[in-house]
Amino acid sequence: VQLVESGGGLVQPGGSLRLSCAASGFTFSSNYMSWYRQAPGKERELVAGITSAGRTTTYADSVKGRFTISRDNAKNTVSLQMNSLKPEDTAVYYCSVTRVVRYWGQGTQVTVSS
Repeated sequence: VQLVESGGGLVQPGGSLRLSCAASGFTFSSNYMSWYRQAPGKERELVAGITSAGRTTTYADSVKGRFTISRDNAKNTVSLQMNSLKPEDTAVYYCSVTRVVRYWGQGTQVTVSS
């Protein structure tokens, strides 16, 4: 299993970023995918999840209405569109899949600051 995140960076409050995760080594279209984040000094938390066919999504309360998770099963990618970013969204963002054990990507840093 390999998960490779991209798209992080520095953005001003109110700005947008789109994260992507390229997956390989498993049957992507059959698996639930998630995005997590971990801020300095805090535990890793679930941000959003999407079912295998993309029909159902879930979000942390803190990001509802601002973030959108999506997937492209033809390209084995899952994305996280982040709008109206706030300083408290600053964290390392991880793509994840559970197949007996939970797998993580290397993470991508998102910094929201003026």
